[in-house]
Amino acid sequence: MSRTVSSWILSSARNSIVLQGKGRLYSICIPNRNKIKWKLVFSKTRPCPAGSCSLDNIFSLTKAFRHTSTEEEQFSFQLSPSQVNDILRAGELSHKILDLSGKNANSVLRFESNQLASNTPIEDRRSAATCLQTKGMMFGVFDGHAGSACAQAVSERLLHYIAVSLMSRQTLEEIELAVECMKPVLPILQWHKHPNDVEYREITSQYFENLRVYWQHLLDLDTEPGFSLEEAMICAFKRLDSDISLEVQAPQENELMRNIALQVAFSGATACVAHVDGVHLHVANAGDCRAVLGVLEEDGTWSTLPLTRDHNAFDEFEIRRLKREHPRSEEKTLFVNDRLLGILMPSRAFGDVQLKWSKELQHSVLENSCDVEALNIYQYVPPNYHTPPYLTAEPEVTYHKLRGKDKFLVIASDGLWEMLSNEKVVKLVAGHLTELNVQKPQLAFEKPVNLGYMHSLLLQRKNRGVASLDRNTATHLIRHAIGSNEYGEVDQEKLAAMLTLPEDLARMYRDDITVTVVYFNSETIENHYRNN
Repeated sequence: MSRTVSSWILSSARNSIVLQGKGRLYSICIPNRNKIKWKLVFSKTRPCPAGSCSLDNIFSLTKAFRHTSTEEEQFSFQLSPSQVNDILRAGELSHKILDLSGKNANSVLRFESNQLASNTPIEDRRSAATCLQTKGMMFGVFDGHAGSACAQAVSERLLHYIAVSLMSRQTLEEIELAVECMKPVLPILQWHKHPNDVEYREITSQYFENLRVYWQHLLDLDTEPGFSLEEAMICAFKRLDSDISLEVQAPQENELMRNIALQVAFSGATACVAHVDGVHLHVANAGDCRAVLGVLEEDGTWSTLPLTRDHNAFDEFEIRRLKREHPRSEEKTLFVNDRLLGILMPSRAFGDVQLKWSKELQHSVLENSCDVEALNIYQYVPPNYHTPPYLTAEPEVTYHKLRGKDKFLVIASDGLWEMLSNEKVVKLVAGHLTELNVQKPQLAFEKPVNLGYMHSLLLQRKNRGVASLDRNTATHLIRHAIGSNEYGEVDQEKLAAMLTLPEDLARMYRDDITVTVVYFNSETIENHYRNN
């Protein structure tokens, strides 16, 4: 990005040039002559009054090198390379699967994840966990809107609901008996978290009680062996969304817990969760996060296999589904300006009770609440709101049987996919893997080894640029997503400018980005086919 372009970004903000196309969720598109203005409806980004229980206040994150306003006098897009790396790598998470048995039986080799905020605080969330009472690992990406509350709750709870749905009757009975006898409960998941990942500690006990009600319901069904994996994921998504809706309607004496329940229900989140068990890969998706498989073909070329569809106004299946669920008289008002009822981009999401409840229920719940305006909750009933619910959290589940040529899975929020195509993402990951392999230090020393020879090896390694390469592939993708020029190369000045954009401008140019890359163990997968 040239200095001219950097200056244009700043001047455009100061001259109130409005966003044309990157407007996100919960906004109404209002045509105004030759410009399009975005009027926020539910999420107002002003600070809450002192003493309020806003989650965005509680979980505000440190903003490194970010300007707070374009009105600052000393405004600069300049960052040193080390500062750029510090910002990009702050959210890095990686985990290699340990081979304790020596058999290397896990089909997941390792995973790498990262996220970069545009909103303050970031509204995206991510989860990764190993199932302890059933088989497999799970990876989730959650894209919040109208605040981070719903994405936060779903990231903490959904994997538990899926794991419980997969348990045998005997395991559920053992867990229930332990709770009744006030004994330690069998751990359900082993979480793989970043140190800065936040939790709703104040409401953990209520979340556990509602999870218990769910497994009691499963025990009451009196069925064995229970759900298939697809059924389990669908049931877990729908049950959690139902619990989110019911929790805010239940009487609650604790004001903080009441406020959290309100913010969770009246914000929203899309979700994409992958479950990997041996060669069996299931991906459940509700909304516009995306999962893409990178495939290495026999001729050495890379191909892309999408495992999800974006649920929005651009998907013909979603349009037809909604038309089936609502009267013909509403066909022309279901999607306005490519948004559900003119408001929401995704057509499937958790929370968002404004698009699920009746007008009367919304009014009743908000009327009996405390200062909802301090919580950034605003009652708004869109025009042509006649036959709710218009929104669902029911996921679409895709099954894929892993092959030796399936090398990695990329799950990411739409902040990545708005910048990079499926094919570009797979190409970047594949190229990055090749670079990492090529640039591994060679340990074939000449004998006898002397200091001069060692010094020569170090200089060669330095010249190859090993130190400057991102070790985390998710970081590599984010770097290219926000810093690439028209030739697909990272422009350092553009990258610095995109990272220093102030809060009142950043959202015009990029969304929150969350990426998780899961690498598969080809040897384990191929052994499965040999042995079977």
